[in-house]
Amino acid sequence: MPKSDRKHKPRNMAEQVRRLLTLFTPEDRVLITIAADPDALGSALAFKRLLWRRVAGVTIARHNEITRPDNLAMVRLLKIPLESLKQLRIDDFSKRVMVDSQPHHSKDFERIPQHVIIDHHPVGDSAEKTPFVDIRPRYGATSSILTEYLRAARIKPSTRLATALVYGIKNDTAGFQRPALAEDVAALQFLFPKANQALLRNIEFSEMRLKDLEVLRQALGEYVVRRHGIFVHLGACKSPDNLVQIADFFLKVDSVDFTAASGTHHDNLVIVMRNMGARMSAGVMAQRAFGDLGPAGGHKAMARAELPLKALKERLGDVKDATLKDFVISRLLRRPQKR
Repeated sequence: MPKSDRKHKPRNMAEQVRRLLTLFTPEDRVLITIAADPDALGSALAFKRLLWRRVAGVTIARHNEITRPDNLAMVRLLKIPLESLKQLRIDDFSKRVMVDSQPHHSKDFERIPQHVIIDHHPVGDSAEKTPFVDIRPRYGATSSILTEYLRAARIKPSTRLATALVYGIKNDTAGFQRPALAEDVAALQFLFPKANQALLRNIEFSEMRLKDLEVLRQALGEYVVRRHGIFVHLGACKSPDNLVQIADFFLKVDSVDFTAASGTHHDNLVIVMRNMGARMSAGVMAQRAFGDLGPAGGHKAMARAELPLKALKERLGDVKDATLKDFVISRLLRRPQKR
């Protein structure tokens, strides 16, 4: 696998597109697997457009339930066709593609051999055996990468596709408040005039549902401040998306550089972290604090950890909310061991 596929923008995008498209035949039925969020949805639509009239069919499948208001609005307003991965037979598809994610990100993904992976998250070993890999961790959004593929293929995106890609870029870069490259800016400049601005506003303003206000009320009553950071434990959560909403909300507070929202969901403790400090990395902090107990990691600006409650109970003695709250705060605030 060429190193340029994995870490850097290929020197010749036209050749990159040609090499990608040679993997597909007119008889192929293609499955695009995603963890549905705005960047993944926009990227999946772009990849589907690349394959238009080149294959027998393309299906976009999500492994997760969509509960965030903006994601639901994006799917509804842009009429994005989605299937549930759990309801599909993988063997019905001759080619499989993953965008904005990698196999090690989910147990649902690990069981599916991929032919193509295009992503902007840190490179994992799970992509090693995939025939075509283009992973660019320095990019702010996978939608930016797929925009380069469209341009290299001389495809003019439709209004619907341009709107999806613009929102994917804006969402993953937080309106360019998170780390991004000139390439992300260039992609947005190319897409923005083609997007439907009214639809974009409707999607962007769909941040919370009425029932989410109760979660916000709880968070406002229970947060603690430590070292320019806000921490809150919400107990049992109906959806981890509520943790994302709360972590993003508290990052808007003056003098706050770091936020962490935690809660229990099914059999896991989920911790969502957001960072805007120049010297720290949320992904490094997540791995350092929780990597010994479960999946943990992410970007400089955003990270996540999911820790089995069974393992935590063995370590802590109990998994009551007070115990978990103290555990999360102490782990995130402890200083790295000197070697």
